[in-house]
Amino acid sequence: MPNVLLIIMGSLLANLMLNAPARAEYPDRSITLIVPFAAGGPTDVVARIIGESMSRTLGHTIIVQNIGGAGGTIGMAHVAEAQPDGYTIGIGNLGTQSAAPALYPNLKYDPIQSFAQIGIINFTPQAIVAKKDTPANSLQEFLAYLEANSANLSYGHAGVGSIAHVSGLVFNSKFDLHPTLVPYRGTGPALEDLVSGRIDYMIDQSLNVIPQIKAGTIRAYAVAATQRLQSLPDVPTTKESGLDFVFSAWNAMVAPKGIPPEAIGKLAAALNDALDDTEVQARFAELGSTTPQGAERGPASMQKLVENEIARITPVIKAAGVTAN
Repeated sequence: MPNVLLIIMGSLLANLMLNAPARAEYPDRSITLIVPFAAGGPTDVVARIIGESMSRTLGHTIIVQNIGGAGGTIGMAHVAEAQPDGYTIGIGNLGTQSAAPALYPNLKYDPIQSFAQIGIINFTPQAIVAKKDTPANSLQEFLAYLEANSANLSYGHAGVGSIAHVSGLVFNSKFDLHPTLVPYRGTGPALEDLVSGRIDYMIDQSLNVIPQIKAGTIRAYAVAATQRLQSLPDVPTTKESGLDFVFSAWNAMVAPKGIPPEAIGKLAAALNDALDDTEVQARFAELGSTTPQGAERGPASMQKLVENEIARITPVIKAAGVTAN
């Protein structure tokens, strides 16, 4: 009799397993990619380029959703609080993932603890630019000019917490410069005043200033990088100009903490494929950006980058006494 019961129970179990719905393989539907800035901005453009390529690899559409405000921190908080199922991910940048903890005392996420890192997407070196009639012909001459006159000069940026603001704080602190900081509501108005000569210099993402540099309406002294950009081949790097200052903006993909390892693996692999896509590389080059290479890729490298950048930027922001709240 016990054998009969075992047979019956085994049969029932087999039927249950056969009739149980199969677990869907990730992904089985579209994925929402939150961009914490307005449509049309640098991070949004990068998100749409990379999302298009990753969609082909994953077999499902990546839908970009813009949730702006508070220097990108509102959108990133939304990512951190999302269901960790792999269907809501986000793109943060140097500002939201490294500068924000020092700028926002009431930040609703921890860049290190609140996210599962997927990987770095691109690097965009900052360009050191000045108004057209600046009396310096090289980067070294420009630095000497700043050191002699910074108290009477003005530095423009796209608002507190912007990458132009943060990179300017780091640059000015490193070389003990004390210009008047002039905040604007975005890069556009700041550049307009640089072109017109109402402010003296800026350090901004190269993609933002390429048109003005090529048009000759502002002076470009260097890109803060170790290699020249394809889009600005005539502009030297800080390294070749003998200046110890390298600073790149970057964008990176994250997911809410607790996402299944399978989903992280597939997203990281799709991102890696996108970074090898020659069309993606060409479009990034047009924007003055480069893709991460080799050991720079993947979740572990991104985690290390975020930690290192927080350690570099936080003391400078704290010393300046700047907060965004």
